[in-house]
Amino acid sequence: MSTIGYDSWAVDLADVGAIYPFQGTEVLMVIIAVVAWLAWHVYQAKAESAELKEREAAFDKKAASKNIEGY
Repeated sequence: MSTIGYDSWAVDLADVGAIYPFQGTEVLMVIIAVVAWLAWHVYQAKAESAELKEREAAFDKKAASKNIEGY
């Protein structure tokens, strides 16, 4: 299976262009990577906000004050 369009390497390599797979899809791959990166940041921010709200709800001010005064 050839992903670059050459079946044989018995050619003048000076005439061969790019030899990596999926030529021409670089822009699409960058767009997909940037969208995935931004989506991860949005997901992470939402998850951290939810965790922070959960911890704020579980916070006991009296117990915290008692522990601080103990030191």
